Amino acid sequence: MVTAVDSSILLDVLTDDPRHRASSLAALRDARQVGTLLVCPVAWAEVRAFFVDPVVMHGAFADAGLTFDPFDRECADVAGAMWREYRSQGGKRTRLVADFLIGAHAAVRGGRLLTRDRGFYRRYFTDLELLD
Repeated sequence: MVTAVDSSILLDVLTDDPRHRASSLAALRDARQVGTLLVCPVAWAEVRAFFVDPVVMHGAFADAGLTFDPFDRECADVAGAMWREYRSQGGKRTRLVADFLIGAHAAVRGGRLLTRDRGFYRRYFTDLELLD
């Protein structure tokens, strides 16, 4: 089973968020027990911004069983289609294409996303299994 992991979950753990760290860490562990954990380029970059040394981050990700997984054309096509739908329905630029890329990556790679931003993904990626 493949689970894509959003930056919100990773940052909860890595920044020792007092409100969400414990639940995010438990969710990561549960997902790892049943399969592979993937991180798309957007989530990877969002987390990377919090590290001075990329080697430290790469080591932490490797220890946690997190694997970098690049986008392909299918991910980009799905994200673009969902972005277009969002904008055509009056969606403002409060949501970035990056959010749609995270959702599309999860949908294409395995249909599961570990995130705290469930409302947005539930609306635009209706077939995506959302974990928290």
